Amino acid sequence: MAILQLQDTWNRLKSNMDASARDELIVRYAHLVSITVGRVVANFPAYLDREDLVSAGSMGLIKAVDQFDLDRGVKFETYAIALIRGAILEMMRDQDWVPRSIRDHIKSVERALAACELDLGRPPVDSEIAEKMGVTLDHYHHILSETGRTTVISLDDILVGAEDGDGVHLGDALADASSSTISCVERSERRRRLAAAIRKLPPREKTVICLYYKDGLTFREIGQVLVISESRAFQLHSQAVTRMRKDLTEHATLF
Repeated sequence: MAILQLQDTWNRLKSNMDASARDELIVRYAHLVSITVGRVVANFPAYLDREDLVSAGSMGLIKAVDQFDLDRGVKFETYAIALIRGAILEMMRDQDWVPRSIRDHIKSVERALAACELDLGRPPVDSEIAEKMGVTLDHYHHILSETGRTTVISLDDILVGAEDGDGVHLGDALADASSSTISCVERSERRRRLAAAIRKLPPREKTVICLYYKDGLTFREIGQVLVISESRAFQLHSQAVTRMRKDLTEHATLF
């Protein structure tokens, strides 16, 4: 849309409340929604779908078109992106059932894990993570128990290999007649990355993941196998998931 034509479209909307001009402008600037969605949430939370975020952003764009003042000397793109971003963040807050304090705890554990691994050159044990976070071991275990109850990721759909620790999503094990070469390559890469993340887990955490997802044991049963309490089995699972989430963050687009 040429500059003069664009200006004419804005004038039609603001002067005559032309509905067709409104539609033209919404279509003209629709790309701002996709751009803003990508910037706000590079890795989409498990409880949200990209289409939901695009829908929320689209409502922000429509609001921007309706409210934009041509006489203020502000670029529409700048104004629209602010409203689109606000609409997306508001939806994320409304949809997120996990308290902010728990989200902060999850981030703290992930940062401590990363720092300890960098310092030690190996997966840290509980006491080392607790020390890095500046909390007692009991308090760290309490944090794991809290964060573990909020974990909503696709690990519930994982099959873990019995011998080599390899693992894939359940959906990846099903035949797909419409599967393309690209999707096959992505599926293979997912398997490889996930297997690598599982192999990096400390032995007991790897065992918990295998017993829980492959063998279908409850945390009580896992505790009996490892001769630990049910709550400790739950904490080991939570810690394993946190480690894997950290390792897979840079490959989030594959999952």
